[in-house]
Amino acid sequence: MELVIGQFNDSFQPVMDGVANVTRNYAYWLNNKYAQAYVITPRVPGYTDVEEFEVLRYFSLPLILRSPYRLGIPQLDRTIKRQIRNIPFNIVHAHSPFSSGQLALQLARKKGIPIVATFHSKFYDDFKTVVKSHQIAQLGVKIVINFFNSVDYVWTVNQASVETLRSYGYTGNVEVMYNGNDFKPISDLTQTLELANSQLTVYPNELVFLFVGQHIWQKNLRMLVHSLKHLKQRGTNFKMIFVGKGVAEEELKKMVSELNLSERVRFMGMITDRELLKAIFARANLFLFPSLYDTGGIVIQEAAAVNCPSIVIANSNAAEQIEDNFNGFYAKDDPELFAQRIIQIIGDRKKLIEVGQNAQKTICKPWENIVDQVYQRYIEIIDDYHTV
Repeated sequence: MELVIGQFNDSFQPVMDGVANVTRNYAYWLNNKYAQAYVITPRVPGYTDVEEFEVLRYFSLPLILRSPYRLGIPQLDRTIKRQIRNIPFNIVHAHSPFSSGQLALQLARKKGIPIVATFHSKFYDDFKTVVKSHQIAQLGVKIVINFFNSVDYVWTVNQASVETLRSYGYTGNVEVMYNGNDFKPISDLTQTLELANSQLTVYPNELVFLFVGQHIWQKNLRMLVHSLKHLKQRGTNFKMIFVGKGVAEEELKKMVSELNLSERVRFMGMITDRELLKAIFARANLFLFPSLYDTGGIVIQEAAAVNCPSIVIANSNAAEQIEDNFNGFYAKDDPELFAQRIIQIIGDRKKLIEVGQNAQKTICKPWENIVDQVYQRYIEIIDDYHTV
């Protein structure tokens, strides 16, 4: 019997982030190899889905404080309730505790099927950024933990995220299911680098640093930009590329201008063309990822897939998969020290290349292999659920 599986998330194309990436690859590989997969997510006006699997959308409004995200309101959408009620789901998976997760939980209880929920994000940081209050942010965390206490199985993306979830007050069982990446090996490196150079307007031998992700302050971007100022002051010639969008984008551009970095920094916006994004990763000499916010950081795997090593903050969640000076680099959360570490790293180009090669060998986990494990675990969960 072919399983029918629902992947529920509050973000999906064209609003792409790490969790949307996970949701899409779960659905794609499950649908491609094992099951009938659906993605259930908020509607984005003017966007038409082109996926090989079915995407079901429900009513949403703009989320003003977190553009380009949408506030899903399935309670006002009778169509989505009828659609999912008529689908014979065997299991549902929530990648968010908010509108999509609540919809998945209600559906699971009505149908008597198991629900898995993955803890992907540091929700306290998100709440604190928006409401500016520790007490209110803590209340938001309690709501999130109530959701995870209500589902049947809780997953996280690495061991560090387990500790984050515990720090929020969750005491139940947690399983780790790692993320993967979808970058295939580059067949023609010369052509790929030429594409990146033309899109980035950089010279073939120019030193290129890269950040890919949401442009939000939680990603530690203030520290990153100030470290670029130190690099410039120390005479380091480089081009810094930012890929992504987010609510901090305009302020970030203003900061770059005020620090006289405009000639060194380029903002590329959101890039949904995966081949172009892969080419940009391949062109970068070093991936700068100082985030203390991310639980896993799929972008580190994407960089590693094309031999680009990452520099991360020591002891951050993102640092879990990195061994310093072997398949990546550690730095301290200080702009001057971060810049010093970069200067040290680029001073030995042979070592930099070697570390990138080690990253490719040790960090990359193809999504197909990850979803093989996901599917087998789904089968076990379904069997266990109906024998209890």
